[in-house]
Amino acid sequence: MRALQKTQQELESIERQVASIEASSGQNEETQRRLAELHERIHILREEMKGSQTAWQKTELARHPQRPQTLDYIERLFADFSEIHGDRGFGDDPAVVCGMARFHGEEILVVGTQKGRDMKQRMHRNFGTPHPEGYRKALRIMQIAEKFSRPILTLVDTDGAYPGIHAEERGQAEAIAYNLREMARLEVPIIATVIGVGGSGGALAIAVADRVLMMENSIYSVISPEGCAAIMWRDATKKELAAEAMRITAADLSELGIIDDIVLEPEGGAHRDYEAAANLLDVSLQKHLSEVKRIPPSELIASRFNKFRAMGQFFRAE
Repeated sequence: MRALQKTQQELESIERQVASIEASSGQNEETQRRLAELHERIHILREEMKGSQTAWQKTELARHPQRPQTLDYIERLFADFSEIHGDRGFGDDPAVVCGMARFHGEEILVVGTQKGRDMKQRMHRNFGTPHPEGYRKALRIMQIAEKFSRPILTLVDTDGAYPGIHAEERGQAEAIAYNLREMARLEVPIIATVIGVGGSGGALAIAVADRVLMMENSIYSVISPEGCAAIMWRDATKKELAAEAMRITAADLSELGIIDDIVLEPEGGAHRDYEAAANLLDVSLQKHLSEVKRIPPSELIASRFNKFRAMGQFFRAE
């Protein structure tokens, strides 16, 4: 851990040097040579950090306040996005963003959770933790997408569904369960991508998909490492141990067969380069969408059902 912190400090120091040199005027050949050396050192340090990251460090990256969110990806990946509001029952939930758009010329539906950047936005978005009307809005619009044969792309970044009393009074658990059932029956391709934190049923309620992808530095779990540590050891400070034991990283979940693909991120994490992160996700979405579109609807539903039924099934090898 100390070695990694030292590497991080050195990286930040060199990045400040580079920014200072690039901001100065009158760069000569010696300056250019120095910049090239510093950039090479930055690359080496980032590779060292990437190779030695623990599950908890991945968790911290997934929670990074500057990590790109749903609206950042929508801006860079989709054209003609038209947001749709309301669940036609109670109201609108800004924590869930839904709308029709075009993806490389094809009409699709985008659904995602949005946390917000500053405190004002986060309060408005309820820190990305949806109320029941958010899930009902998402499903209502997914059913519209099914009616017009439009593929559904979801972007997951939530610590979980909002657990407050008003959400429970309006049927939080029922809303999530209903989404799980109905998404399993939709006759259009669905691709879900965990772009940050995928927390519990609040994430799964928009992630019952034909293909489940994860950004390289994202996490996906039934509970937070802090929550797990508090339950298992009565000590939330054991969060790092819990994160390792829970196997919540993209690499772990790919090995377990929970997800279908890992989307690589720019050096240092998606928060360092939004454009590069979006381009990498773009390539992966195109690949998987072209594959699932070729599957007939009846086979698509059966495959989706079997995919989720098979999770957590283990057999003893004789």
